[in-house]
Parts: sequence; structure tokens; C-alpha cells
Amino acid sequence: MKRSLFSPSLLAMALSVALPAFAQSHAGHDRPTPAPAPAPKTKQPTAEDAVDHSKMDHSQMDHAAMGHGTSAPTEPREPIPVPTDADRAAAFPPIAHGAMEHAPEINSLLLIDRLEHWDGKNSNGQAWEATGWIGGNINRLWLRTDGERSEGRTESSAVEALYGRSVSPWWDVLVGVRQDFRPADSRTWAAIGIQGLAPYKFESSATLYAGSGGQLLAKAEVEYDVLLTNRLILQPLVEATVASKDEPEYGIGRGLNKVEAGLRLRYEFSRRFAPYIGITHERSFGDTADYAGDHARDTRWVAGVRMWF
Repeated sequence: MKRSLFSPSLLAMALSVALPAFAQSHAGHDRPTPAPAPAPKTKQPTAEDAVDHSKMDHSQMDHAAMGHGTSAPTEPREPIPVPTDADRAAAFPPIAHGAMEHAPEINSLLLIDRLEHWDGKNSNGQAWEATGWIGGNINRLWLRTDGERSEGRTESSAVEALYGRSVSPWWDVLVGVRQDFRPADSRTWAAIGIQGLAPYKFESSATLYAGSGGQLLAKAEVEYDVLLTNRLILQPLVEATVASKDEPEYGIGRGLNKVEAGLRLRYEFSRRFAPYIGITHERSFGDTADYAGDHARDTRWVAGVRMWF
């Protein structure tokens, strides 16, 4: 009878070997997984660990091996050619001063600041004020004139001839004479004053006049241009006159005798031509008001033109 390979004795032997190994392989599944070991701490560098280069002997180092021994070339790889006379002539050509147009040493300007018709409470008339100069940047001859007509008759007019010298970029000192013309008489004054552009662009002038009989007359004027647009300009103005003596024959009282304030709105069709409209108020004080009578105070509407050449 043939014997089977799977005998009970052989099966028992195989199980006795396999069961302990199987039990051993699954025994570790019941145990917790150990935590990984912490990484070693890195020591932070401190001031004590810094390298003290002052204690090192750099002379013993091999700088050539480190690449420090190579020096920069002292000459360019492509040398620049030496400039020749032709090169210099091309770079600096001769200047023909005769062919250049220089600014003239003598200049001039005529400004008709006011040429207007006015209509007041008691009467109407015309008025003018103009300034002109001729000369250079430092020394100039100034001419000024102003006057007024009422009811077809010249009430007052004056002409001034002054030597002006610039004492700063913004101010001129003036000295000269003033001649008053009136229907009945005339008068000559010695004049000294200053005019220019005050801070914040206030155009200012102040003049002291010395007349016959020891009369001193001071006149100050301030005006300012308010640019509403590039062409529409509002110009406020204040003018005051002070006298040192009473002169009834000339209608002049001592102290503050006259103040004028006005507003003029002009439109500049060009910088040289600008029509305007406005309003002014004049008032006399003290004895001057008594001499003026009904004309001591007046409000006027004005319309005119401003031009310069």
C-alpha cells in the first residue's frame, strides 16, 4: 500500500515550527511606536565665537592661491588716442562774437496804467496815470505823470522826472523833481522815494516831496494783482497822502488829507492791452475835507484801458 506524504507526524512537526514564528511576528503590533529621538540642539553663535582678525597673521596666507594676487591692468586694453589739433578745433570751434545778437544795453518801457472815464455822485470826468523808464538794469531815467479832468476842465496834472538806481533785485531808489500844473498856478517839488515789489508780490511805492514854503508831502501806494484766470485779473489798490502844513490856497490840510481805495477788473486780450471796469472811493480828512466841501467824499464807477509798449 502506497504511503501518503501528508502523514500526521509530519503535519504536527510543521505546525510546531510555524506557530512560534507567527506569534513572534505579530507580538510587536500590540506595543506603542517609540517616539523619534530629539534632534541635537544647534548652538547659536555668540560674540565670543567671532573671529578676531586682529590676532590673525594675514601675511602668512597664500593670497596668490586665493586669487587675490592678480592686479588690475594699469593701461586700457585699447589705448585712447592722443587728441590732435584737429580734434581740439572740432570740439571747441572759434566763436564769432560779431555774428551773435546781444541784448541791448539800453531798454525802455511805457506803461499807461490807467486811462479811464469815471462817473461819480457829483460829476464825471477822465483820469490818467502812466509810468515810463529808459536805461539799463541798474541806472534808469523814470518819467511819471498823473492827472484828472472834471466837467471838461483839468483839475490837476503833474509830471515827474526821476533818476532811479536799483539797490536790490526788487527795489529802486528814486530822486528827482515833480512839477504840478493847475489851471491857475503851478508848483515844483523835490522828490525822493522808493518803489518795487514787496513780499507776496505787492507792488509798492512811497515818495516824499518837498515844496516851497517848507511844505512836505508824502504819498504811498500799494496794489496787488489777483489772477482769477490767466487773463482775468482783479487789482485792488490803496493810496494815501499826508501833508505837514495847512495850505488853503492849494486845498491841502495838515496830516492825513486824502485816501483812495479801488478795485479794477481787467481782461488781458494780450499782455499789452487790457480793458477794465471798476469802482473807487475817495475821501478827504481834516482841513482838506473842509476845503473840498461837497467833494470831500465820492464813490466813482470807472471804465478804461491799460496798455504798455
